[in-house]
Amino acid sequence: MRLKAHHLAWTAIVSGTIALAAPSGGPYGPIATTYAVPKAPHVFYVAPDGKAEAAGTLAAPTSIETAIAKATTGDAVILRGGVYRTGGLYFNQKIVLQPYKNERPVLKGTEIASGWQPAGPGVWKTSWTKLFPATPMAWWRREKEEAATPIHRFNNDMVFVDGVFLQSAGSVAEVKPDTFYVDYAAKEIYVGVDPAAHTVEITAHDGALIRTSQPVNGKVNDHQGPVIRGLTITGYARRCLEVEGKKQFGPNDEPTDEPVGKADASTYGKEAIGTVIENNTITYCSRVGGWFRGDNMVIRNNLVSDTSTEGIYVIGSSNALLERNVIRRNNIEKLTGYYPAAVKIFNQTHNTVFRDNLILENPNSNAIWFDVGNHDAVFVNNYIEGAQVGFFFEISNGATVAGNVFAHNAKGSWVLNSRDVHVFNNTYIDSPAYFSRNERSNVGDHFAWHPTTGPDVGERQGHMFVNNMMVGSETFQGPMLTVEQAPVLCGKLTTSPMTQVDGNVYARPASVKGTLISWAPTGGTECTTKAADLAELKAVAPRAETKGRVIDAAARDVLQSPDVGRYAPKKPLKAAVATPADVAKKMGVKAAPNAGAFQAAK
Repeated sequence: MRLKAHHLAWTAIVSGTIALAAPSGGPYGPIATTYAVPKAPHVFYVAPDGKAEAAGTLAAPTSIETAIAKATTGDAVILRGGVYRTGGLYFNQKIVLQPYKNERPVLKGTEIASGWQPAGPGVWKTSWTKLFPATPMAWWRREKEEAATPIHRFNNDMVFVDGVFLQSAGSVAEVKPDTFYVDYAAKEIYVGVDPAAHTVEITAHDGALIRTSQPVNGKVNDHQGPVIRGLTITGYARRCLEVEGKKQFGPNDEPTDEPVGKADASTYGKEAIGTVIENNTITYCSRVGGWFRGDNMVIRNNLVSDTSTEGIYVIGSSNALLERNVIRRNNIEKLTGYYPAAVKIFNQTHNTVFRDNLILENPNSNAIWFDVGNHDAVFVNNYIEGAQVGFFFEISNGATVAGNVFAHNAKGSWVLNSRDVHVFNNTYIDSPAYFSRNERSNVGDHFAWHPTTGPDVGERQGHMFVNNMMVGSETFQGPMLTVEQAPVLCGKLTTSPMTQVDGNVYARPASVKGTLISWAPTGGTECTTKAADLAELKAVAPRAETKGRVIDAAARDVLQSPDVGRYAPKKPLKAAVATPADVAKKMGVKAAPNAGAFQAAK
């Protein structure tokens, strides 16, 4: 992580010569807080060494397992500082879990391994019965991906040496100092460092806190979400947190199959309403940081880091708010063909607001991916750096994307097989924007019902791309904006998916030649025209970029200091097209007078 550069970038957001609409400058991630004890019918104090039979008072704390089993709607569980090696804590009530004052409780899903024996040159082994074998989902294309992603990577076990994560190996012969091997038949684990000189921890639980919808602890579901704040949760096989919907899913089940097929939002998302996940640090969860279901959830000021397939996974929910989180380093196992995303918003969510977050360091992962039938997303004021795709919106309906900074992503934003996505006043640094559609439909699709939840082939239109600032460095090659469709659709879809493309600023050095904008459908080869400048674009799309501008200049001539992540322009570039008032309101400003993300004071 280029921490210094990131810090300077965030500092510039609040102290630069141009006040910003977004990103705000934070604070991002967990905020140091001294918590008051909530007013609650029952308050249970717990400690790492708390006794199950203890009263649960401050003077006589009980165990966390006992407190969670006893707590009912409205109760609070107050955690004293220290390490809790525990997991599988199921509950179905609206309870508060938080630290005592400013203490730092850590829920840890690992145990320290002992009993090591030499097992050959540079290899040691121990018996271990708490294993978590798993297989990839049925849709993973093994024949295509296994050379890059060996099948053992889908098991959920993790091993740490002195706190450092090890990658899995496929055999004893492959074990090195930075890998481990699990013999599931013999229930043995092998490492390549001498455990006598190190602390070796191995996963012993596949989840920390599970807010279930099923009867548990002698209680039935109260349909209210928990409040979980101020905790560190780390080292769990499969997931750290889960808020269930109607169903329960095992390690080899498809966890997103609720609902299945196109569904009315009133029929799902009601099992745990109003969950709050705040000020937590969630790291090293073997699959996902957390699966979250339920309407009106808030996920705020968390650090989610070093996960595998997803960091935050919101499924089948309405009115979720995610703000001021830091999400980084997803897909640490480098899985291929598994569609990883640091944040995934999936399966017919409605009105999700993703605002003022940082998503960083995801070279093997997408940053945020809205997929499968989502409606009316708001994605504003975020900073996205170093991802495969910054903002990915697929098979979905309606989004406002505004006030974001996309820096050094393979794709800054990608709208695929969707409709009515309005992209206003964003800043793209070496991060191209894509709008794409292809022939994918609900007939014979690899993912069965998924395409039925979004617009059909002929309905993928209504997009806007307005007042964005596109900046390319000397090394950036290729189009800054691509509007494309599959060649098979030539002659079938002849109208543009774009309702408006105008007022954008394209800045790149004069020495960089080649395509500025790739545009389809047109009459060119494969219905595509590759325009080197705006004049060539207007020849095939007369309504596009009537007020667009091209600046022949290096990034450091246009921006304040891009080498240290200060991406505000040296001088404001006035917007050539009026930004709609409702878009400015979502950005948190009265008006958006400038092109790009950086606006006047709020």
